[in-house]
Amino acid sequence: MQKICLFIGAILLLKGVAGQVVTNQENSSYKFEKIAHHDATPVQSQGYTGTCWSFSALSFFESELIRKGMKDAPSLSEMFIVRHAYQEKAEKYIRMDGKINFAEGGAFHDIPYIIKRYGIVPSEVYQGLNYGSESHNHTEFFSGIEGYMNGILSYVQNMRKGASLSETWRAGLAGILDAYLGKVPEKFNYKGKEYSPESFAKHIGLNMDDYVSITSFSHHPYYEKCMLAIPDNWAWGTSFNVPLEDMVRITEEALKNGYTVAWGADVSEAGFNFREGIAIVPEDPATIQVKGKDNKNFSDAGAERESNAFLQPVKELEITQALRQTGYDNKTTQDDHGMHITGLYKEANGTPFYLVKNSWGTGNHPKGYLYVSQNYFKYKTINVYLHKDALPKDIRTKLKL
Repeated sequence: MQKICLFIGAILLLKGVAGQVVTNQENSSYKFEKIAHHDATPVQSQGYTGTCWSFSALSFFESELIRKGMKDAPSLSEMFIVRHAYQEKAEKYIRMDGKINFAEGGAFHDIPYIIKRYGIVPSEVYQGLNYGSESHNHTEFFSGIEGYMNGILSYVQNMRKGASLSETWRAGLAGILDAYLGKVPEKFNYKGKEYSPESFAKHIGLNMDDYVSITSFSHHPYYEKCMLAIPDNWAWGTSFNVPLEDMVRITEEALKNGYTVAWGADVSEAGFNFREGIAIVPEDPATIQVKGKDNKNFSDAGAERESNAFLQPVKELEITQALRQTGYDNKTTQDDHGMHITGLYKEANGTPFYLVKNSWGTGNHPKGYLYVSQNYFKYKTINVYLHKDALPKDIRTKLKL
């Protein structure tokens, strides 16, 4: 019931701004005029976890259900995805002798990867809170599972000649997952009907092959597939590489034509301020003062950032393909966080801004959302993820879709 009330309230709040000017903070001079705005399910909190990729991607797929006309679209279980992803990560981690990342993070394509293999369930069926908390906190859980996997890896690396790895390690891993997240139901009832995870995936009717990842880096050929070299790409998923101007056009045309977009980005920049509901790239970085540190998973509002630039529009840095590439090459641009772009707005000075749904709760003025400038998007995007039909026809042709 609480989720239903929050959902209705969020729709009324956000639809109420149609045709009006909105802002990021009560005392802000920013004036955002709506160009396109799309419905989304209620903002969630990932708590103290590094599972933003699951929250943001499932929020995106929930908006896809709304776009396709599903009434009362279900909230899908983030922890169902997370649990199965750990199983798959663990298999690859052992096969690769620990030479890949075993961590809390992931990527948008992990969701189709898991749904195609295991199905999906509503969040009310599998909350993943078996450790007695009302909110997500994986501090102890991940410490335990990481220690277990490194113990298994150490055994593999030190096996005597003729020894072999038993099947039992998988059961041990499953036991930890069950203890903290809960056992996955084989059958469940939802709105008076019985489903399995596989049959529920068929029920919601999303074709997991209809979605593509788009990126833009100059060290790969344009209009071809590439694999993003980021630690959390444990599944080795691919993206289509396009010039920067095409990545921007893909995103904005999608929003104008009724689609939302999942967004992977670097949020450790001084100009990303969730508390103030805005992300910008001031031409003069000295205008922003940062106090404290972001936590390792970027699962809260982060370090305090102070600047008049968050309340008064300032000139932003001009972003080029070369500048963007430099940030990626020198590691000042990294894969920090996954979010969900649900709207396109224009500031009074003409700068495009994207309305972005986050997974850090609803404690800021835009109630869990923030406004991200086109310049920030150009500079700090790792990739976007969307339905292939949302791509402009000429780009689809170039990508051979």
